[in-house]
Amino acid sequence: MSDTFLYTTTLDPRAKPLIDELIYEYDSRYGNYFNSEGAAAELTRYPPEAFAPPHGNFLLLIRNGETIGGGAFKHYDDRTAEFKRIWTRSDLRRQGLARKVLVELEAQAARQGYSRIYLTTGFRQPEAVGLYLNYGYTALFDTAADPEIYKSLPFEKDITHLAAPALESEPRLKVAGANL
Repeated sequence: MSDTFLYTTTLDPRAKPLIDELIYEYDSRYGNYFNSEGAAAELTRYPPEAFAPPHGNFLLLIRNGETIGGGAFKHYDDRTAEFKRIWTRSDLRRQGLARKVLVELEAQAARQGYSRIYLTTGFRQPEAVGLYLNYGYTALFDTAADPEIYKSLPFEKDITHLAAPALESEPRLKVAGANL
């Protein structure tokens, strides 16, 4: 069982399982809570270019030719990348895959010159809150309060320690055209 990171775009057909399951997940947890169009509107709020180098990136976690996880980041400000759409396949959760995606996204954001991460998760995603708190993210909200009062739960993390002396602009592994 070999897991590989694939840097690609949101338009890659291999991203479809990630997008489809995110829509299902968001719709089942939130329905039309945030907007009348549901999760599909949220997932298409940003153009694919927002998650493309040099300011962003989009990755998939591939196992045996199947997409099992992924995530992306986009430009937030000159030193901050905003993480979006961190996901693992629902039948493979609790195996550390989201952590793998998170660590790889952090490393890639640092390679692209960012020193800080900002992200938000929804108030009905306690698993995500736990993941971020367990991996060094600082909650920018009162974790003792009912999360529903905030709706969107913001986090940040300093990744200055990941910066290499000579930052690369390309991902460590780029196999977008490869047949996996």
